Amino acid sequence: MNLRLTWVQPEDLVGHELRQAREDGRDAGALAARWAAAGGPPAPVSAGASTVARPDLRPLATELLDALAALPTPLAEREPTALPDIRALTAPHTPPPAARAAAPSARRPTGLAGEAPEGLRDRLHAAWLGRAVGCLLGKPVEKLPLSAIRDLARAAGNWPLSTWFTARGVPGELLDAHPWNRRSATTSLAENIDGMPEDDDLNYPLLDLLLLQRHGRDFTTADVARLWLDELPAGRTFTAERVAYRNLLDGVEPPLTAVHRNPFREWIGAQIRADVHGWTCPGDPVVAAGQAHRDAVLTHTANGVYGAMFVAATLATAATGTADVHRSLAAGLAVIPPRSRLAGAVRLGIASARATPDFDTVVDRLHAELGGYHWVHAVPNAALVAAALTHADGDFARSVCAAVSGGWDTDSNGATAGSVAGLLAGHPDRLPEHWTSPLKNRLSTSVPSFDGIGFDTLAELTHREAVRP
Repeated sequence: MNLRLTWVQPEDLVGHELRQAREDGRDAGALAARWAAAGGPPAPVSAGASTVARPDLRPLATELLDALAALPTPLAEREPTALPDIRALTAPHTPPPAARAAAPSARRPTGLAGEAPEGLRDRLHAAWLGRAVGCLLGKPVEKLPLSAIRDLARAAGNWPLSTWFTARGVPGELLDAHPWNRRSATTSLAENIDGMPEDDDLNYPLLDLLLLQRHGRDFTTADVARLWLDELPAGRTFTAERVAYRNLLDGVEPPLTAVHRNPFREWIGAQIRADVHGWTCPGDPVVAAGQAHRDAVLTHTANGVYGAMFVAATLATAATGTADVHRSLAAGLAVIPPRSRLAGAVRLGIASARATPDFDTVVDRLHAELGGYHWVHAVPNAALVAAALTHADGDFARSVCAAVSGGWDTDSNGATAGSVAGLLAGHPDRLPEHWTSPLKNRLSTSVPSFDGIGFDTLAELTHREAVRP
């Protein structure tokens, strides 16, 4: 039996690190030439770290990864990772943290005065459902190119996308050319849905709920690491999270876990872990972003961290029940460095969606501008989520369908868009039944104690953390 562990072998990582070097402006030409001369493979165009490189390349790969890490990054000043440095760049847009800490209501939601407890609880219920719906919608087409997503949906009479993907009515030759995601088709096509299947886009919110239950809002990055080692199966981690997990087992401590031989540190992983931080800080996007930062730096740096902060702050604003989607997105932008690539991409997504009635045209522009990034990178995916939410103007179904129809990391983008749009809807009964009823109020997961839990129960548990002093 040949067991191959992806995402962590040095010879699999060099190509990805060389691409990361090109993106952040490091001069890696000489190191790239050495790798190519030795027969080292480039980064896969669409897959992850799945190229089977020769084992004899491992010593060279290890040397090159360390040499690449030592190269200076010219974008460091405008794309820092440390929270004080980030806040120094965003200070004109956000209140000083010290001033917020001194305020009597610093730990209390600011948009909930006089509101009955069920108001926030209902919004959280809708957010959990929305996250699950968007994730499930995107699962069968994850990893497929944009053209394939469009062709499969059109063949089923489902374009513009307005309901679940299905194989019914789709010609066999098209299915052969563009097979569904092999791990998801049996659970996420319309004809197969029976509750919410396991997905990392739902596992991480569960873990963050556990994190707050055990450690409260003042958790540390080390607390996140310990929780993962206790409760998260290593085989349920991918990309940056698996590298960080390996680093922990090798004795590397946070935040070095995010940078040691981790070419995926600006991918989307931290962004999909941000929801609970936003949900539990309604009206306080700065605090939400700070929590998301402490979570994110276990595995990510710079733009990978900004994606998490952006989503957390957006959700914290939407969770008040008093902000629309545009104000919520503006709050998300306000907590990340304005000259960062992720901020620029989000602004591009918002501006394109505002200016263009046809969303397919918006998507085509984003793919033309940002298609050089890997499909799991935080930058293009944050731009697409922002564009989808802006174009849908808060409508739930349009939000999740637009996010998934834009390609790239379809299940993660659908999940984030659904989370935001669910909060804005404000109540689970305001989400269309044809989206929520197939979930059967049941979530499958390998996170201990949560398997089979209902979304109503998750809303209650999340609400407790949101109102905890």
